Amino acid sequence: MPLPAPALPRRPIHRRNIEIQGFQRADGLLELDASITDIKGIDYQLGSGLRPAGEPVHLMRIRVTLDEDFNIVDAAACSDGVPYPGQCDTIGPVYRKLVGLNLVRGFRRTVGEMFADVRGCTHLTEMLLSLPTAAIQTAASFRSDSEDTTGRPFQIDRCHALESSAEAVRLYYPKWYRGARSEV
Repeated sequence: MPLPAPALPRRPIHRRNIEIQGFQRADGLLELDASITDIKGIDYQLGSGLRPAGEPVHLMRIRVTLDEDFNIVDAAACSDGVPYPGQCDTIGPVYRKLVGLNLVRGFRRTVGEMFADVRGCTHLTEMLLSLPTAAIQTAASFRSDSEDTTGRPFQIDRCHALESSAEAVRLYYPKWYRGARSEV
């Protein structure tokens, strides 16, 4: 169901795009390239000067390289469009600290602690929070989500639709269905 039509006429003021692309490298490792772009629909006065409408206020990128267990084996970050040139665009190297982290075990909490406040860039750090699910989706491209495995499928009990007592689990993962929950 789409969003309802706007109640009143409106004009675009701000657009944020977060894009993540997953790749398989020739050596079998996976890479995620993520970018965040903020563009104003109007001229925007910053402390550093006027940013014309349509020119990015933020254009930042992160690449992480992952092994088969979702461990980050390499990381790089850059800021190509920033509100404060010579300042915002100097933080990229700190994101090498991502190397050694695991994207599916405590990643969001750890990133929040490592890069909080002035220890990182708000925009780069925010973008990182979308990487775990993008990594899982990238890796899932190589196997069926209903493939019979000895272990429970990763996605069970990780979202509303795939709660182990949900109809979707009964229909598509019957081995892992735990029956409807009783309402209390």
